[in-house]
Amino acid sequence: MDKETVLCQKKESIVMITLNRPDSKNAINTQMVAELEYIRNEISSDNDIRVVIITGKETFCTGTDTEEFSLPDNKAEVIQQLSISSIVAGLDRPTIAAINGEAFGQGLELALACDLRICTETARFAMNHMAYGNIPWDGGTQRLSRLVGRGKAIEMILTGDVIDAREAHRIGLVNKVVPPQELLAVVMDMAKEIASKGPIALRYAKEAVHKGMDLTLEQGLRLEADLYFLLHTTRDRTEGIRAFQEKRSPQFEGR
Repeated sequence: MDKETVLCQKKESIVMITLNRPDSKNAINTQMVAELEYIRNEISSDNDIRVVIITGKETFCTGTDTEEFSLPDNKAEVIQQLSISSIVAGLDRPTIAAINGEAFGQGLELALACDLRICTETARFAMNHMAYGNIPWDGGTQRLSRLVGRGKAIEMILTGDVIDAREAHRIGLVNKVVPPQELLAVVMDMAKEIASKGPIALRYAKEAVHKGMDLTLEQGLRLEADLYFLLHTTRDRTEGIRAFQEKRSPQFEGR
């Protein structure tokens, strides 16, 4: 599934996607968006894939390709062609951002579209759109505030200040901070642990959390209950119970 600007490596039930424009610090352009969308579609049709990791070659992602973004075309069309976060957020498999450097601007918006974020001790983060006369436009104003709270989100957006890994962890922007040389190993261990769970249960849990954020508590609880009872109609649920009774590891099939 490798492309020019996006590399894709599958190992058993885990896929690692690597942004591959190191000369531009993985700035997002229309080619990268199109190639990632193609890979997303391939992943969605492969039932063996249970976890997706996203990282960058040499660094994570420093934002949008300014040359393409500043083209005098219709801005709405340009934004649509450059939007990458919705592609990642649309994956029904758990996603982990392995942040190995700078996550600035749209690069941070991409990380926010993932379910989990693990970064190195040297990683840095910024919503620096305001420095270029813009506001976050690829989901940043919504996902950041839901993750770190309105107060910290508005501070990061209005000031554009760069924060380090320790601060990112303190405010809940990232789940874990690790030494640079341990990043991929830690992320892969987490991915393997998640992938060992029932794939249908993983998708339902992700759906309950994400969709529930846009519902009232009562509606969210109803959604959770509906998905819980639906899960009980699957073969995986039966296999999970049988494996527990027989004191063995379950063999989930995604059915």
